[in-house]
Amino acid sequence: MTAKNHVVVGLGEVLWDLLPGGKQLGGAPTNFAYITNLLGNNGIVASRVGADDLGREARQALENLGLRTAHLQLDSAHPTGAVKVQLDAAGQPKFEISENVAWDFLAWTPEWNALASEADAVCFGSLAQRSPVSHKTIREFVNAARPNATRIFDVNLRQAFFSAEVLVESLKRADIMKLNDDELPRVMALLGIAHHNEQSSAESLLRTFSLKLVCVTRGANGSLLVNNSGSHHHHGYPIKVADTIGAGDAFTAALVHQYLRGASLAAMNDAANLVGSWVASQIGGTPAPNAAQLRDVFAANG
Repeated sequence: MTAKNHVVVGLGEVLWDLLPGGKQLGGAPTNFAYITNLLGNNGIVASRVGADDLGREARQALENLGLRTAHLQLDSAHPTGAVKVQLDAAGQPKFEISENVAWDFLAWTPEWNALASEADAVCFGSLAQRSPVSHKTIREFVNAARPNATRIFDVNLRQAFFSAEVLVESLKRADIMKLNDDELPRVMALLGIAHHNEQSSAESLLRTFSLKLVCVTRGANGSLLVNNSGSHHHHGYPIKVADTIGAGDAFTAALVHQYLRGASLAAMNDAANLVGSWVASQIGGTPAPNAAQLRDVFAANG
């Protein structure tokens, strides 16, 4: 495996999670890029915020997390995104996502074109493609990435903000697909592919869309990875859950980190579950690193 620090882009929504205990900066690209940085790569957020107080706070919060804001667009016509979040007794979040916000109007710019051309990997999801404007821009960004860049499609079925068209278009452009076990049967139904079990469905997705890797996460029960050489099941790490916000994004960051270094399925799966479980044991999607606490976590991701 190589030791190169890769340029890894989280593309899509930046927003504020309005939690019962206060607001926290969130959105999959933020959580993903933050953990990517902790793992030693150059994690970059490509998104858009409003020219309002929440937008200014978002920019400052990203900087406080050690993330560059050069590719955070400013929108004078639409507000910064926000999500009302309620947590159940198990720490599972329920989201109410505001519409017609800044990240619904991602703009394709020369600066983003340059970023796409230098990226080693770009992670994009289904949620940020809910509007025609951002859907088109995300497609442009992914197309502009180098042929050998790794493209990760992270399925995120929120409310009614998804469609079969977006799924198919995204999968045709992706190398890696990641989704959870609740989303898998819904995705298979949307795509018109029979769903019998996780293994067979992952294999069908791999073949149908010529993917290099399919990942099915199972929350506390680990995950399944499938590629053209085989598969690997991980049973997860037992932890006391604080909340699950950002745990899936952390999982993806560690998975991509290992994938870019040529790791085996077993090594990718173990590292991703380890990092994802650490975030689930903390409050929020961007927990502060603690040297003693993280020694084992990040040693596994060297």
